[in-house]
Amino acid sequence: MNRIPSQQDPTEQAAARDRGELLELVAGEYRAEVSTVGATLESLTVGGRDLLVRNPETGPILFYRGAIVAPWPNRIGDGTYSWDGQEIRTALTEPERGNALHGLISFQAFTPVHRAEDEVVLRSELFPSPGYPFHLLITVRCTLDPRDGLTTSVTARNLGAQDAPYGVCPHPYLVAGPEPLDSWSLEVEAGTVLTVTEDRLLPTGTEPVAPGSDFDFRTAKEIGPLFIDHAFTDLGRDENGRCTVSVTAPGGTGVALSAGPECPWLQIHTADRPEPEHHRRGLAVEPMTCPPDAFRSGTDVVRLTPGAEHEASWTLRGW
Repeated sequence: MNRIPSQQDPTEQAAARDRGELLELVAGEYRAEVSTVGATLESLTVGGRDLLVRNPETGPILFYRGAIVAPWPNRIGDGTYSWDGQEIRTALTEPERGNALHGLISFQAFTPVHRAEDEVVLRSELFPSPGYPFHLLITVRCTLDPRDGLTTSVTARNLGAQDAPYGVCPHPYLVAGPEPLDSWSLEVEAGTVLTVTEDRLLPTGTEPVAPGSDFDFRTAKEIGPLFIDHAFTDLGRDENGRCTVSVTAPGGTGVALSAGPECPWLQIHTADRPEPEHHRRGLAVEPMTCPPDAFRSGTDVVRLTPGAEHEASWTLRGW
Protein backbone atom coordinates (compact mmCIF):
# COMPACT_ATOMS: atom_id res chain seq x y z
CA MET A 1 0.00 0.00 0.00
CA ASN A 2 1.37 3.45 -0.92
CA ARG A 3 1.80 5.96 1.89
CA ILE A 4 1.96 9.73 1.68
CA PRO A 5 5.29 11.35 2.71
CA SER A 6 3.98 12.49 6.11
CA GLN A 7 3.43 8.84 7.03
CA GLN A 8 6.95 7.72 6.15
CA ASP A 9 9.22 6.26 8.78
CA PRO A 10 12.18 8.47 9.76
CA THR A 11 14.54 5.81 8.40
CA GLU A 12 12.83 5.99 5.01
CA GLN A 13 13.05 9.77 4.98
CA ALA A 14 16.80 9.63 5.75
CA ALA A 15 17.30 7.01 3.04
CA ALA A 16 15.93 9.49 0.48
CA ARG A 17 19.09 11.56 0.99
CA ASP A 18 22.47 9.92 0.56
CA ARG A 19 24.13 12.05 3.22
CA GLY A 20 21.57 11.79 5.98
CA GLU A 21 19.42 14.56 7.42
CA LEU A 22 20.16 18.16 6.52
CA LEU A 23 20.08 20.51 9.52
CA GLU A 24 19.41 24.19 8.74
CA LEU A 25 20.68 27.14 10.77
CA VAL A 26 19.53 30.76 10.43
CA ALA A 27 20.92 33.99 11.94
CA GLY A 28 20.35 37.39 10.32
CA GLU A 29 21.44 37.21 6.67
CA TYR A 30 23.36 33.97 7.24
CA ARG A 31 22.08 30.51 6.38
CA ALA A 32 23.95 27.23 6.95
CA GLU A 33 23.25 23.56 6.30
CA VAL A 34 24.98 20.74 8.19
CA SER A 35 24.61 17.06 7.32
CA THR A 36 24.27 14.27 9.87
CA VAL A 37 26.79 12.28 7.81
CA GLY A 38 30.26 13.42 8.83
CA ALA A 39 28.83 16.60 10.42
CA THR A 40 29.63 18.01 6.98
CA LEU A 41 29.11 21.71 6.35
CA GLU A 42 27.06 21.45 3.17
CA SER A 43 26.47 25.16 2.60
CA LEU A 44 26.97 28.61 4.07
CA THR A 45 25.44 31.72 2.55
CA VAL A 46 25.20 35.40 3.44
CA GLY A 47 22.53 37.48 1.76
CA GLY A 48 21.86 34.51 -0.52
CA ARG A 49 25.48 34.33 -1.77
CA ASP A 50 27.37 31.05 -1.47
CA LEU A 51 30.54 31.30 0.61
CA LEU A 52 31.52 27.67 -0.05
CA VAL A 53 31.60 25.25 -2.97
CA ARG A 54 28.63 22.90 -2.63
CA ASN A 55 28.57 19.14 -3.05
CA PRO A 56 26.25 17.37 -5.51
CA GLU A 57 22.77 16.68 -4.17
CA THR A 58 23.26 12.91 -4.36
CA GLY A 59 26.09 10.54 -3.63
CA PRO A 60 29.05 11.12 -1.32
CA ILE A 61 30.77 14.46 -0.83
CA LEU A 62 33.39 15.29 -3.45
CA PHE A 63 37.02 16.01 -2.56
CA TYR A 64 36.06 16.22 1.15
CA ARG A 65 34.24 19.52 0.58
CA GLY A 66 32.96 20.81 3.93
CA ALA A 67 34.21 17.77 5.86
CA ILE A 68 35.45 17.53 9.43
CA VAL A 69 38.78 15.70 9.15
CA ALA A 70 39.86 13.59 12.17
CA PRO A 71 41.57 11.80 13.89
CA TRP A 72 44.36 12.93 11.55
CA PRO A 73 44.36 15.82 9.06
CA ASN A 74 45.82 15.56 5.57
CA ARG A 75 47.68 12.28 4.92
CA ILE A 76 49.77 9.47 6.40
CA GLY A 77 52.45 8.19 4.05
CA ASP A 78 52.10 4.46 3.29
CA GLY A 79 49.23 4.36 5.81
CA THR A 80 51.64 3.17 8.51
CA TYR A 81 52.68 4.77 11.79
CA SER A 82 54.11 3.89 15.19
CA TRP A 83 52.50 4.77 18.50
CA ASP A 84 53.83 3.77 21.93
CA GLY A 85 55.53 0.70 20.53
CA GLN A 86 52.62 -0.33 18.30
CA GLU A 87 53.15 -0.62 14.54
CA ILE A 88 49.82 0.35 12.99
CA ARG A 89 48.65 0.11 9.39
CA THR A 90 45.51 1.85 8.18
CA ALA A 91 43.74 1.70 4.82
CA LEU A 92 45.21 3.57 1.85
CA THR A 93 42.36 5.92 0.99
CA GLU A 94 44.57 7.81 -1.47
CA PRO A 95 45.84 4.72 -3.32
CA GLU A 96 47.21 6.62 -6.31
CA ARG A 97 49.74 8.24 -3.94
CA GLY A 98 50.03 5.39 -1.45
CA ASN A 99 48.65 7.45 1.45
CA ALA A 100 45.91 7.31 4.07
CA LEU A 101 43.96 10.52 3.51
CA HIS A 102 41.84 12.74 5.77
CA GLY A 103 41.09 10.55 8.77
CA LEU A 104 38.09 8.34 9.45
CA ILE A 105 34.96 10.31 10.31
CA SER A 106 33.96 12.16 7.12
CA PHE A 107 31.43 9.49 6.13
CA GLN A 108 30.37 8.41 9.61
CA ALA A 109 26.86 8.95 10.99
CA PHE A 110 26.43 11.70 13.60
CA THR A 111 23.48 12.07 15.96
CA PRO A 112 22.02 15.53 16.72
CA VAL A 113 21.98 15.99 20.50
CA HIS A 114 20.91 19.66 20.47
CA ARG A 115 19.02 21.67 17.86
CA ALA A 116 18.05 25.34 17.79
CA GLU A 117 17.43 27.91 15.08
CA ASP A 118 21.04 29.12 15.18
CA GLU A 119 22.90 26.15 16.65
CA VAL A 120 23.27 22.40 16.32
CA VAL A 121 25.38 19.89 18.24
CA LEU A 122 26.17 16.49 16.71
CA ARG A 123 27.98 13.53 18.22
CA SER A 124 29.56 10.33 16.94
CA GLU A 125 31.56 7.53 18.51
CA LEU A 126 34.68 6.37 16.73
CA PHE A 127 35.27 2.78 17.79
CA PRO A 128 38.68 1.06 17.68
CA SER A 129 39.70 -0.44 14.34
CA PRO A 130 42.87 -2.16 13.10
CA GLY A 131 44.05 1.11 11.52
CA TYR A 132 43.20 3.24 14.57
CA PRO A 133 42.86 1.06 17.69
CA PHE A 134 41.62 3.93 19.86
CA HIS A 135 38.18 4.89 21.13
CA LEU A 136 36.97 8.49 20.73
CA LEU A 137 33.79 10.46 21.21
CA ILE A 138 33.60 13.30 18.66
CA THR A 139 31.29 16.26 19.32
CA VAL A 140 30.74 18.97 16.69
CA ARG A 141 29.04 22.25 17.63
CA CYS A 142 27.98 24.69 14.87
CA THR A 143 26.79 28.13 15.97
CA LEU A 144 25.60 30.81 13.57
CA ASP A 145 25.82 34.49 14.53
CA PRO A 146 24.28 37.34 12.50
CA ARG A 147 27.51 39.38 12.75
CA ASP A 148 30.35 36.87 13.13
CA GLY A 149 29.11 34.08 10.86
CA LEU A 150 29.53 30.36 11.56
CA THR A 151 31.72 29.06 14.37
CA THR A 152 32.44 25.33 14.48
CA SER A 153 34.09 23.59 17.40
CA VAL A 154 35.19 19.96 17.45
CA THR A 155 35.79 18.20 20.75
CA ALA A 156 37.39 14.77 20.95
CA ARG A 157 37.22 12.78 24.18
CA ASN A 158 39.30 9.65 24.70
CA LEU A 159 36.95 6.88 25.86
CA GLY A 160 39.65 4.23 25.76
CA ALA A 161 42.16 2.91 28.26
CA GLN A 162 45.31 3.98 26.37
CA ASP A 163 46.69 7.27 25.12
CA ALA A 164 45.48 8.11 21.61
CA PRO A 165 47.13 10.15 18.82
CA TYR A 166 44.84 12.85 17.47
CA GLY A 167 44.58 15.72 15.03
CA VAL A 168 41.72 17.61 13.37
CA CYS A 169 40.92 20.22 10.72
CA PRO A 170 37.99 21.46 8.63
CA HIS A 171 37.97 21.15 4.84
CA PRO A 172 35.88 24.00 3.35
CA TYR A 173 36.38 25.33 -0.17
CA LEU A 174 35.94 29.09 0.08
CA VAL A 175 34.20 31.13 -2.64
CA ALA A 176 35.08 34.83 -2.69
CA GLY A 177 32.66 35.73 -5.47
CA PRO A 178 31.44 34.86 -8.97
CA GLU A 179 34.71 35.82 -10.64
CA PRO A 180 37.39 33.16 -11.39
CA LEU A 181 39.67 32.09 -8.53
CA ASP A 182 42.71 33.44 -10.39
CA SER A 183 41.32 36.96 -9.95
CA TRP A 184 40.74 36.66 -6.19
CA SER A 185 43.06 38.36 -3.72
CA LEU A 186 44.43 36.24 -0.87
CA GLU A 187 45.68 37.59 2.44
CA VAL A 188 47.31 35.52 5.19
CA GLU A 189 50.45 35.98 7.23
CA ALA A 190 52.63 32.86 7.22
CA GLY A 191 56.35 32.74 7.94
CA THR A 192 57.16 29.13 7.01
CA VAL A 193 56.03 26.73 4.28
CA LEU A 194 56.23 22.93 4.41
CA THR A 195 57.99 21.56 1.33
CA VAL A 196 56.62 18.31 -0.12
CA THR A 197 57.40 15.70 -2.76
CA GLU A 198 55.77 16.39 -6.11
CA ASP A 199 54.39 12.89 -6.58
CA ARG A 200 53.01 12.04 -3.11
CA LEU A 201 52.78 15.45 -1.40
CA LEU A 202 54.71 14.12 1.60
CA PRO A 203 56.85 16.50 3.69
CA THR A 204 60.53 16.96 2.95
CA GLY A 205 61.29 19.91 5.23
CA THR A 206 60.42 23.57 5.81
CA GLU A 207 61.48 26.83 4.23
CA PRO A 208 60.93 30.46 5.22
CA VAL A 209 58.40 32.39 3.18
CA ALA A 210 60.61 35.13 1.79
CA PRO A 211 59.15 38.63 1.43
CA GLY A 212 57.92 39.11 -2.12
CA SER A 213 58.02 35.39 -2.96
CA ASP A 214 55.14 33.50 -4.55
CA PHE A 215 53.74 32.36 -1.20
CA ASP A 216 54.06 35.76 0.50
CA PHE A 217 50.48 36.91 1.05
CA ARG A 218 51.15 39.09 4.11
CA THR A 219 49.67 41.90 2.04
CA ALA A 220 46.66 40.91 -0.03
CA LYS A 221 47.55 40.06 -3.62
CA GLU A 222 45.96 38.31 -6.57
CA ILE A 223 46.36 34.54 -6.65
CA GLY A 224 46.69 34.45 -10.44
CA PRO A 225 47.66 31.07 -11.97
CA LEU A 226 49.77 30.08 -8.93
CA PHE A 227 49.32 26.44 -7.83
CA ILE A 228 49.10 26.05 -4.06
CA ASP A 229 48.76 22.76 -2.17
CA HIS A 230 50.99 23.47 0.80
CA ALA A 231 50.92 23.67 4.57
CA PHE A 232 52.12 26.82 6.32
CA THR A 233 53.07 27.63 9.90
CA ASP A 234 54.49 30.53 11.95
CA LEU A 235 51.16 32.19 11.34
CA GLY A 236 50.40 35.80 12.15
CA ARG A 237 47.81 36.19 14.89
CA ASP A 238 45.69 38.94 16.42
CA GLU A 239 45.49 39.91 20.08
CA ASN A 240 43.20 36.92 20.70
CA GLY A 241 45.67 34.49 19.17
CA ARG A 242 43.62 33.93 16.03
CA CYS A 243 44.98 33.57 12.52
CA THR A 244 42.80 34.79 9.64
CA VAL A 245 42.76 33.88 5.95
CA SER A 246 40.81 36.25 3.69
CA VAL A 247 39.93 35.99 0.01
CA THR A 248 38.31 38.88 -1.85
CA ALA A 249 36.85 38.95 -5.36
CA PRO A 250 37.27 41.91 -7.73
CA GLY A 251 33.65 42.88 -7.14
CA GLY A 252 34.32 43.42 -3.43
CA THR A 253 32.66 40.30 -2.01
CA GLY A 254 34.73 37.92 0.06
CA VAL A 255 35.04 35.31 2.77
CA ALA A 256 37.38 34.85 5.73
CA LEU A 257 38.26 31.90 7.94
CA SER A 258 39.89 32.40 11.35
CA ALA A 259 41.18 29.83 13.84
CA GLY A 260 42.76 29.84 17.27
CA PRO A 261 46.23 28.87 18.51
CA GLU A 262 45.23 25.21 18.80
CA CYS A 263 45.67 25.17 14.99
CA PRO A 264 49.35 26.11 14.38
CA TRP A 265 49.27 24.78 10.79
CA LEU A 266 47.32 25.91 7.75
CA GLN A 267 46.81 24.00 4.50
CA ILE A 268 45.83 26.03 1.43
CA HIS A 269 44.92 24.46 -1.90
CA THR A 270 43.80 26.09 -5.14
CA ALA A 271 41.74 22.98 -5.98
CA ASP A 272 43.48 22.24 -9.26
CA ARG A 273 41.64 19.33 -10.87
CA PRO A 274 41.77 17.54 -14.24
CA GLU A 275 37.97 17.86 -14.60
CA PRO A 276 37.06 21.30 -16.05
CA GLU A 277 33.86 21.51 -14.02
CA HIS A 278 35.80 21.16 -10.74
CA HIS A 279 39.04 22.95 -11.63
CA ARG A 280 39.89 25.87 -9.26
CA ARG A 281 36.27 26.38 -8.25
CA GLY A 282 37.16 27.31 -4.67
CA LEU A 283 40.09 27.78 -2.33
CA ALA A 284 40.49 24.99 0.23
CA VAL A 285 41.54 26.51 3.57
CA GLU A 286 42.26 24.06 6.39
CA PRO A 287 43.54 25.20 9.81
CA MET A 288 45.18 22.07 11.25
CA THR A 289 46.29 21.01 14.71
CA CYS A 290 49.22 19.15 13.16
CA PRO A 291 50.92 19.07 9.75
CA PRO A 292 50.67 16.50 6.94
CA ASP A 293 52.15 13.08 7.81
CA ALA A 294 52.23 14.02 11.50
CA PHE A 295 51.37 10.49 12.63
CA ARG A 296 54.75 9.41 11.22
CA SER A 297 56.81 12.47 12.16
CA GLY A 298 55.13 13.08 15.53
CA THR A 299 55.06 16.85 14.91
CA ASP A 300 52.34 18.54 16.99
CA VAL A 301 50.30 15.34 17.33
CA VAL A 302 47.89 15.67 20.26
CA ARG A 303 48.32 12.97 22.91
CA LEU A 304 44.87 12.29 24.32
CA THR A 305 45.14 10.51 27.65
CA PRO A 306 42.21 8.35 28.84
CA GLY A 307 39.28 10.60 29.71
CA ALA A 308 40.98 13.73 28.32
CA GLU A 309 39.39 16.10 25.81
CA HIS A 310 40.75 18.30 23.04
CA GLU A 311 38.84 21.17 21.42
CA ALA A 312 39.58 23.12 18.25
CA SER A 313 37.41 25.81 16.68
CA TRP A 314 37.24 28.04 13.62
CA THR A 315 34.92 30.74 12.24
CA LEU A 316 33.71 31.50 8.72
CA ARG A 317 32.24 34.86 7.76
CA GLY A 318 31.44 36.58 4.49
CA TRP A 319 30.67 39.98 3.04
